Amino acid sequence: MSHDIKKVSRNTDNAPQNSVSTQTVAFSHYNNISAQLPIDPKTDDIVIGSVKDQAKQCLANIKAIVESIGHVMDDMVKINVFVKNIEDMDAIDEVYATFFSTPFPTRTVIAVKELPLSDALVQMDALISNGEGTAPQTPCALVKVSRNTKNAPLTAISTQTVAFSHYNNLSAQLPIEPATGKLIAGGVKEQTEQCLNNIKAILASIDHVMADIVKTTIFVKDIADVAAVNEVCNAFFEGYVPARTIVNAAALPMGALVQIDTVVSHGDGTPPQPPEDTQFIVIEASNSDKAPHAPYSHTVAFSHYNHISGQLPIDATTGEIVSADVAEQTKQCLNNIKAIIESVAHVMDDVVKVNIQVANIEDIDVIDSVYSSFFKQELPARTVFAVSTLPMGARVQIDAVISNCEGTPPQA
Repeated sequence: MSHDIKKVSRNTDNAPQNSVSTQTVAFSHYNNISAQLPIDPKTDDIVIGSVKDQAKQCLANIKAIVESIGHVMDDMVKINVFVKNIEDMDAIDEVYATFFSTPFPTRTVIAVKELPLSDALVQMDALISNGEGTAPQTPCALVKVSRNTKNAPLTAISTQTVAFSHYNNLSAQLPIEPATGKLIAGGVKEQTEQCLNNIKAILASIDHVMADIVKTTIFVKDIADVAAVNEVCNAFFEGYVPARTIVNAAALPMGALVQIDTVVSHGDGTPPQPPEDTQFIVIEASNSDKAPHAPYSHTVAFSHYNHISGQLPIDATTGEIVSADVAEQTKQCLNNIKAIIESVAHVMDDVVKVNIQVANIEDIDVIDSVYSSFFKQELPARTVFAVSTLPMGARVQIDAVISNCEGTPPQA
């Protein structure tokens, strides 16, 4: 496995450009696409119209980026949809379905408090397959493998799991009973257990287990439910806990209290990769004393990527929020990420994707002034939205995905 794989950052004039992010950042066999707002790239103005018009523009922007790097929309592995009003999803889905052939990508949908532009009703980011890899990898015709099982909830607009190369991305799982298609009865603990049982069923259907999960993003309707959610999660992971980010959703589909999104290692790879050569790739979980303690792994590496848990502006030495000032909080979040990255012998410019949640969307300009100073080369792909509440009353939370050119054992 080469230690010289290159990160490739690209922009196109056919989609909106941003001074603090790159439209698409490719590394190895995946491309990470920055969240796209409903902005017309010809005018740099937001599309004023219905949510359908805005959804179409978001997807047209993603399509323009995808095509600018020699790909097509059906190379999509995962899409995240962030909406102002969860009731708009039926209208969005009408537009969404026209951009893909079946099988659909995996998908996560949440409602958020605010989007970066006040008139925006929807925002989408994406992950696409990159069979050609990045230099000096030799291009190969890797196959995208999309699968469903009747043992977990099925939807007409997404696939339960899409594998490509050495990763599986699952659609976010709601607390739905597969037999009835309805939310399970009970509170947040019961709902969390159902989400995890759905994930477990999907993994079992593709001969994987919960210990193959490298990252979870847990969306909760009430931030006060986090302790109860963590308690249930602990029962599903023994000895090893994946990287994790907790996000406060303004609303979730079907009025759910919790929804869980997962990224899964796929050592057997997808054809034509020979399973016997790759099925024993090791997951490497790591923690650093220089970042705040958490009941999950700071970073989990698998194959050519590292997934970093959501970092709050907590001083590792005190366990407390550093300051009420958003600039100081942003600096602390990024210093925590930097400490984790450096603990596994990487640098900030190895970051390919950043996700930022803020308590007040008006803080973005201040956050950006700090954010940009942490990178020397092309900026990562990025997604930003506002949430109602962050843990510990923080004003900002940041997680990241970083490139891992050395790979994980036993490949070298």
